[in-house]
Amino acid sequence: MASITIRNLAPPLKARLRVQTAINGRSMQAEARDILGRALGRAVAPPGNLAAAIRARFAPTGGIDLPEVARETMREPPTFD
Repeated sequence: MASITIRNLAPPLKARLRVQTAINGRSMQAEARDILGRALGRAVAPPGNLAAAIRARFAPTGGIDLPEVARETMREPPTFD
């Protein structure tokens, strides 16, 4: 088993942990293990497709028809001879 040391724990947070350990009848280490296990044991959703998420978010509002913009032909790229 690995072990960690938590330094610079804010006194109010340590006091809350101490109260919670007393309520649950465990040591501070056991309580901290339980808290970490619950917080990190949850499944993390894999990152999705951003474009699909945006499309799904705004799909209920309906589409927007934009006027076609007249464009000029592309100019010739410069030559650096």
